[in-house]
Amino acid sequence: MPNRQSLLAPLVLGALVLSGCQGAKAPSSGEPDGARDPEVWEGDPAAAIRLLRPKEGTPEDWAIVRAKASWAWEVGLDSLPMGESMARLGLSFVGTRYVPGTLELSGPEELVVNLQEMDCVTFVENTLALAHFIRLARPEILDSEQRTQTLFRQLLTRVRYRGGLVDGYPSRLHYFTDWILDNEAKGWLREITADLGGVEDTRALDFMSQHPEAYRQLTNPLDLQAIQERESYLSGLTRYRIPEEAIPAVSTWIEDGDIIAATSTVEGLDVAHTGLAIWRNGRLHLLHAPLVGEVVEVSVMPLADRVSRIGNQDGIRVVRPQEVEAHRWP
Repeated sequence: MPNRQSLLAPLVLGALVLSGCQGAKAPSSGEPDGARDPEVWEGDPAAAIRLLRPKEGTPEDWAIVRAKASWAWEVGLDSLPMGESMARLGLSFVGTRYVPGTLELSGPEELVVNLQEMDCVTFVENTLALAHFIRLARPEILDSEQRTQTLFRQLLTRVRYRGGLVDGYPSRLHYFTDWILDNEAKGWLREITADLGGVEDTRALDFMSQHPEAYRQLTNPLDLQAIQERESYLSGLTRYRIPEEAIPAVSTWIEDGDIIAATSTVEGLDVAHTGLAIWRNGRLHLLHAPLVGEVVEVSVMPLADRVSRIGNQDGIRVVRPQEVEAHRWP
């Protein structure tokens, strides 16, 4: 979702307002109103530490990449259909912490590698990048830390940024419509929402430009202008959604590992939540990183029931990972 900060957009704005009321120190006896001890810092330590997290990833992040790739090759995930490989890799992340805003680190826009904390979009991105990693490389790549990191970073950049190039904040694929469009152009995905009988969705996309205060980068007028121009382009495209009441009828056509995007009722937003389709006991569920559950999990409720019970969601889009030629790397 835009800025990866929160998929419940009103909560983003509410949090920004409320943050001004937190951390204030009550004046002690004899101090003038509002006096504070300059030696006492009263912010959120966890949030401050996260801002200083290395964008290139920690040793723990790269250990996760190596462990998951090694396991995937051992059990033959690289020879399975792409969707099934995605589902199995996604399940390996169950229990990983949900954390919003993991891409919003200080400094200029750069690729952020974080496999220890995820939101619903970075969960999908990391899983897709890993699915390609195990197809493109041989297990011997893990003998070289440099080559391992180089390939995974290339793949994650290709998933997350327009044209696979980091070129400032607007180059990140903030709207999921843009994310789908760009990864379709790369041949990695194919949206099948219309094929499943989806109805046309004509709602404009402009949440980011209408709420620039929610995005620190949009204090830059050039970035704001670039976002507005992209919103205008995306709003002019034809997109589809499967209404929530139609999900049960089309579920049988959805496969394990399909990317599910729950469409949003929030004005100006296209998608409220993302995850992977997963079948359990004959019912279609969602494998995802939810705000409420706090960790990557398989939804307790079937997908159709879950969407119908969440007020800011009114349907789904379905995107199928595509098989690609396995050029072994390097």
